[in-house]
Amino acid sequence: MIIVIAPEQDVPQETETLNTMFYNGLECFHLRKPLKNYQEHVSYLNQIKAEYHHKIVVHHHHKLVNTFPLKGIHFTEQKRIDHIDNPGQYLKNLDLFGKTISASFHNPEVLANCSFQLDYHLLSPIFDSISKKDYSGKGFDVTAIDKSIIALGGITVNTIPQALSLGFKGVAVLGSIWNTKNPIDQFIALKKAVLNKII
Repeated sequence: MIIVIAPEQDVPQETETLNTMFYNGLECFHLRKPLKNYQEHVSYLNQIKAEYHHKIVVHHHHKLVNTFPLKGIHFTEQKRIDHIDNPGQYLKNLDLFGKTISASFHNPEVLANCSFQLDYHLLSPIFDSISKKDYSGKGFDVTAIDKSIIALGGITVNTIPQALSLGFKGVAVLGSIWNTKNPIDQFIALKKAVLNKII
């Protein structure tokens, strides 16, 4: 499994690039735009071909799942603490039938002890971050945790084999896609690296 995460700040031709990535086999895209309001999220989603909406997971404005046929919702660490670790009425207002629920973690012990049934978990930083300066990797080994865990942080073609050998079921990429001159070629190379290791 390979997840592409949106850059926090928009990049030129971002949605056009994204449509091409979907065409080339992207199965899961995390729309993480903390600075965009609800209407700006709607505008962004409307620039993605409708046939790909079911591959998009939103980090913010979760009520978008009530309007668009999205893949699911994702909880940032703080939002997870507020609404998952201490569940209340939050999820009841969302149309989550057939949708995924995932969340971010920065500590494998906290992840292992999370009692809420998540479809998958993002754990970071595994390797030195590409998109965040001075964000050092921890090299977490999750082979003993019987959950679907996705590695985030410093994921490149070269680090994918190591990430999968540490027990991760897939990888999430941000900087190694959007900080390159050709994000589409980079995505194809990363996808091939994941498939080759799994096969």
